[in-house]
Amino acid sequence: MTRQPSPTDDEWSVPETAVMGTISEALTEGRPAVVATITAVEGSAYRRPGAKMLVDDESGMGSITAGCLEDEVVRMAQDVLETGESRVERFDLTDDEEWGLGLGCNGVIDLLLEPLDDRFAALSDRYAAGEDGLALSVTDPGGTDLSVGDRAYAPDGDLSALSGDDLPDWLVDAVAETASEMYERGRSETMSIEVPAADAAAVGDGEAGDAVRVFVDSVLAPPDLYILGSGNDAKPVSELAAKADFRVTVVAFRGGRAESESFPHADRVVSASAPRVADELDFDSDSYAVVMSHNFVDDHMAAEALLETPVEYIGLMGPESRFERLRGELAESRGLSDDDLDRLYAPIGIDIGGGAPYQIAMSIVGEALAVHNGREPTHLRERKSPIHGRVDAE
Repeated sequence: MTRQPSPTDDEWSVPETAVMGTISEALTEGRPAVVATITAVEGSAYRRPGAKMLVDDESGMGSITAGCLEDEVVRMAQDVLETGESRVERFDLTDDEEWGLGLGCNGVIDLLLEPLDDRFAALSDRYAAGEDGLALSVTDPGGTDLSVGDRAYAPDGDLSALSGDDLPDWLVDAVAETASEMYERGRSETMSIEVPAADAAAVGDGEAGDAVRVFVDSVLAPPDLYILGSGNDAKPVSELAAKADFRVTVVAFRGGRAESESFPHADRVVSASAPRVADELDFDSDSYAVVMSHNFVDDHMAAEALLETPVEYIGLMGPESRFERLRGELAESRGLSDDDLDRLYAPIGIDIGGGAPYQIAMSIVGEALAVHNGREPTHLRERKSPIHGRVDAE
């Protein structure tokens, strides 16, 4: 009997970084696989456009719903593997007759299933290198001579450097402005493009006014979370951060343990000098730092160095009284602007109560995520707009 994934399997709950990593491995090894990507959502859904699942042989990795559709997607993927042809499936979870009462999030989901081939290589390689990119995929040819799954890839969202010969110039020109805007916002969505009259004769059976649907997929590399400190309390932070799709680096100070086996969930474990941490490591505006060495001198020097970088989040472990002392010394040694103070989060974490190691780690990672996503932590029941932002790409 063929094994099917279920919502309780580890393969379902892996972060997006693991899905992308497995895509890269499958490409390198030449393993047959199918990439399933949510391309459009009407109403509510567990995941938003851009969420991916990889079906490799007879099992799936990644989540596109809370577990409602994954078994069905694995079955459909076997057909795609056999035919080698991309397809789009629409799942209407508002249809009680087909899906059963109460199933799903009461939304409509469009899913693109594509055979994994070399066309994914540029996207996969860039992601593995920590670089962003933009993929364009046809989901409905609209009567033209295009095919579902025709795609192209733009490194750093630069459509002038588009790779892949599947998409005609008129279509790329038509999506360029909106696609660039979506990329800048880190959003993915499907656009509907009318075939222009001037090109109708050159696009097969298409006619002027026919609509071609193109999925604009902003594939952004994961943000970096640097944990400055290698004590026992850094372990749960590194584990939860990795599962929350951060790329995690644990930094050991003053001869602290820098063995990778001590932090199996981290992407890397390094040793660095606290006052030179900004010189020895790479920080950018999509980097987040948690300072938790528990050595006041090291924390002071590390915080001072981090303030010279573009890092937007510098979380400091310790009580308010410790931060008051640190703030006073920083003000005396370098001065502190309002912008500096805005980037310092101390005491670190969101106020969720609880003092167990994983509760503290959850508070820290939750705060870093909120800053990354531009959110003010609050109860979702108090939010007046949708949980996930919406993009009108029509």
